[in-house]
Amino acid sequence: MTKRILIVDDEPNIVISLEFLMKREGHETTVAPDGEAALAAMAHERADLVILDIMLPKLNGFDVCERIRAEPAWRETKILMLTAKGRDIDLAKGLRLGADAYVAKPFSMQDLLIQVRRLLAGG
Repeated sequence: MTKRILIVDDEPNIVISLEFLMKREGHETTVAPDGEAALAAMAHERADLVILDIMLPKLNGFDVCERIRAEPAWRETKILMLTAKGRDIDLAKGLRLGADAYVAKPFSMQDLLIQVRRLLAGG
């Protein structure tokens, strides 16, 4: 079943890889290069899953996560934080703000796919 995935990252190489991988899995993708664009994309068409970097221009990923969780219409959206901020304190903050999963960069595409499939299956 096709799901809608919003990729929020300002690194073009990461975006290209993620878009390719998600489309190969049969999903529709939308890309946002910053936090404000991510919220605008969600307002336009709610995603089933947001793959969210933390270090973003305009509005960081923690703030985006918090705003998504505060919006009743978006509460069912899964959030996977994919970031170079891999310290325990960052992971704890992301999960506390409502992220469903947290993957540190550099990451294995296979591990990322396992997380994406789990989240989209309702896990």
